[in-house]
Amino acid sequence: MSSALDQTKPLVLASASPRRRELLALLGAPFDSREAAIDEAAAAEPARAKALAVRARAATIVAADTRIRSEGDELGKPKDASEAIAMLLRLSGRTHEVITDVAVVDAAGRETHFSVRSRVRMRTFSRDEVEAYVATGEALDAAGAYKVQGLGRALVEAVDGCLANVVGFPLCHVYEALRRAGRAFPQRPENACQRHFAFVCPVWRRAQAQGRALRDGASYPTWSETAATLVRLSGASHPR
Repeated sequence: MSSALDQTKPLVLASASPRRRELLALLGAPFDSREAAIDEAAAAEPARAKALAVRARAATIVAADTRIRSEGDELGKPKDASEAIAMLLRLSGRTHEVITDVAVVDAAGRETHFSVRSRVRMRTFSRDEVEAYVATGEALDAAGAYKVQGLGRALVEAVDGCLANVVGFPLCHVYEALRRAGRAFPQRPENACQRHFAFVCPVWRRAQAQGRALRDGASYPTWSETAATLVRLSGASHPR
């Protein structure tokens, strides 16, 4: 594992998502971003399908796909404004899981696939608030019809577990997976992430330990039933 290796063999993010590009960039190493031309709704494993769609010789590929699980049902991106409103009213006043599947393909073609989970508690909000938020257009490009890093933050009461995972890219886990794939980075994920979001992360040690013990096919809850892992979101303006 060396910096020289990273400079001669490319790192590719299989995504056009601005939020995933922004989070990967926090690690301080150069990478390419390529949109994967796949039908996410039709793919059994969208993150893996994205990684394989942009696979290139000698490159390390990382891809992610985020979904919402509420009362046993999984919610992806809404098809239109009406579905976005229905999704958000369903989530109002309740706690749901955010699951991000991550796939890494190293330069030799070896694959690793895992998922990271956080819990999100939503405020109880009115239909008028939901309609005002959906009218901004932000809801249509997000699993569950909200973006915690955008105006959707106003709808969220608290995050239990990894905040970066709710944004769509669990940085500590990704960092460790890419290190296993032979990459090196000048920045530590726990430091970069906390600076970026301007908060004190209560779960970075847990996330780091999970990342270092990654197993292919495993799923990692980032909250704890016995320790304080809840981050209350405050200071957000409600959409008007």
